[in-house]
Amino acid sequence: MSEFAGFTPWGPEFYAELELHNSREFWAEHKARWEREVRDPMRALMAALEPEFGPAVVFRPHRDVRFSADKSPYKTHQGAIAGPARGLGYYVQLDADGLSVGGGFRSHSATQTDRYRRAVDADDGGELPAIVATLEGQGYEVIGATLKTRPRGYPADHPRLELLRRKELMAIRNVGVPTWLATTEALDRVRAMWTEVRPLARWATEHVGPAEDVTARP
Repeated sequence: MSEFAGFTPWGPEFYAELELHNSREFWAEHKARWEREVRDPMRALMAALEPEFGPAVVFRPHRDVRFSADKSPYKTHQGAIAGPARGLGYYVQLDADGLSVGGGFRSHSATQTDRYRRAVDADDGGELPAIVATLEGQGYEVIGATLKTRPRGYPADHPRLELLRRKELMAIRNVGVPTWLATTEALDRVRAMWTEVRPLARWATEHVGPAEDVTARP
């Protein structure tokens, strides 16, 4: 595998076009260039980061449309994750908006969400709120599936109710398409952002853990 040299500006341009022309014909026309300028650089980036952040997976480009009303065949982004288990650890994504970097956990089972909420409920010292506040101050957006109401079994006046309403917790920062994205500096930038996200990834690893009852599907 070649060393990581950055992502060319073509990648975000390609995904902007794919959002408009998500078809097998369009994909076939651009597949070879996508492999060279998106897939292979992402693989090289993950290979460079694995020793520090854990085993990495570069996700497949095909969407699972079996149970979806949207039958578009391809994902309009290229994502990859590194960490101890599926959906747990560090994330990076290239799409029409450029590069997004972050981490935390994506819930793949009800038991993960339950463990998460129990940990938030017991977090009287405010460890997780402090981690989240720091990341938000650094420009990260906290995202993830959230209930519109409070979760069953928790009081409406719980001091960490907003965190309890979440089913999963990710901190993501979009940096767009800066000039350094097409250079080797992108590796150092992603590494630095993953280092910023490390407290959240470690908290999730300790308190949430993997979804033992779900078969991995990248």
